Amino acid sequence: MDLDLTGRHALVCGASEGIGRATALELAQLGASVTVLARRMDALRAVVDALPKAQGQTHHALAVDMDDTDGLREAITGHVAAHPVQILVNNTGGPAGGTAHEAALDTFEAAFRRHLIGGQVLMQALLPAMRAAHWGRIVNVVSTSVREPIAGLGVSNTVRGAVASWAKTLSRELAPDGITVNNVLPGYTRTGRIDQVVADRVRRTGQDEDAVLASMRASVPAGRFAEPSETAGVIAFLCSPAGAYVTGVSLPVDGGRMASI
Repeated sequence: MDLDLTGRHALVCGASEGIGRATALELAQLGASVTVLARRMDALRAVVDALPKAQGQTHHALAVDMDDTDGLREAITGHVAAHPVQILVNNTGGPAGGTAHEAALDTFEAAFRRHLIGGQVLMQALLPAMRAAHWGRIVNVVSTSVREPIAGLGVSNTVRGAVASWAKTLSRELAPDGITVNNVLPGYTRTGRIDQVVADRVRRTGQDEDAVLASMRASVPAGRFAEPSETAGVIAFLCSPAGAYVTGVSLPVDGGRMASI
């Protein structure tokens, strides 16, 4: 199986921790040079220092806020002018919990700016290099909620569905250029996001944390939460040469939790 990414350059968003950090490591181990993007430069430097550096690999850190559309556009345009990117991993923190019908308009606007508009800015900045190489990979880390909405995550359910539809549309538009576009749908994973989800359920249900965690694990046939590296491995496959004929899919990595096919 051809997993070699030597000579490719990947941009991994939300790479200071969790799935993003694990993905940066997986792609670097496959030979890619990696630019890690998040808000905190100190955390990003630690990630860069931990990445393997074989001959020809150079890694970079880009501190930028996905909520700042103009700042994001300026930062990424300058960076790719010097370091063309062929792999984009869109990954960023999810919106706070709550019901859809009670959500303020600005929470929807902020979520769309971070997840959808931010992805569009990055895709448009990276697309010329992908087209020039006639080779590109775009992977969006989304959520199982694009198939089965999750109670108590009204804004997140809404924007995740929009991102999945955006990606499907792009996959059909960009396939002739040798560019694949896919979504990975993580289930319950040991990241900071799971702490947020648990805290929201404790507030909403009145149960204690242990009871909420037990209930969540019981809903997963695998009987446990995923490690970030397990999701990162799937992302890395989709970014590899071996994944060249997979495009336009939303692939769950959820331990079998979803009931839908």
